[in-house]
Amino acid sequence: MKAYIIPIIQLTRYNIKIIFGNKFIYFVLSAIGFYILMVALNIFSDDEITAATAYQILLVPSILLIFYPTCFGVQNDQDNKIIEVIFGIPNYRYKVWMFRLLIAYVICFVLTFLLATITNWIVVEVPPFELTYQVMAPALFTGMLCFMLSTIIRNGNGTAVLVIILGFSLMILGQILRTSMWNLFLNPFNVPVNSNEQIFYDTIFDNRLLILFVSLIFLLVGLTKMQNREKFM
Repeated sequence: MKAYIIPIIQLTRYNIKIIFGNKFIYFVLSAIGFYILMVALNIFSDDEITAATAYQILLVPSILLIFYPTCFGVQNDQDNKIIEVIFGIPNYRYKVWMFRLLIAYVICFVLTFLLATITNWIVVEVPPFELTYQVMAPALFTGMLCFMLSTIIRNGNGTAVLVIILGFSLMILGQILRTSMWNLFLNPFNVPVNSNEQIFYDTIFDNRLLILFVSLIFLLVGLTKMQNREKFM
């Protein structure tokens, strides 16, 4: 068992360095810093802090953790001169990128869960696990969108700018859509007043299912784009 665990740990550490561009600790600190800022703003505001507030507090740190590795992963491969190795072995790039995406999302989930647990202790009573997997839905969509666009644009900065523009557009659209299943940032803890709770929960289920389906499409498109070796060389 040890013979398998040690190589996996070493491989994981190596890929973390690549996908985070040796800036992993900075992104963790940035996410924690943004979380502390959001908590402080909500504590000193006059508004009541609820589970819906906790969801909003955790949303940006979670997305921030997945944003860089999926936006800049392809460019980091090019900068580190390993893109030829990835393309040199048949189907190796698919395994590499599936493994890297898994690493990125596991890290995102674990850190988000830790922040959700802290929120439950010091801010407002919330179910940490439920809060975490609900927050992970927009993070899943964002990460897969970043990955797909990075394989098309093949430049981290260009991908980041486009994703930020799309993100702001989706946020504005979310204000219009509100409790619609098409709202990416639909808050599952913010049950509308004077509405049927069961209908709202059914909407949440449809929303999460839609996000999962679209994210899968983004992943498949990204992996398909990785077949074009010439554009990445």
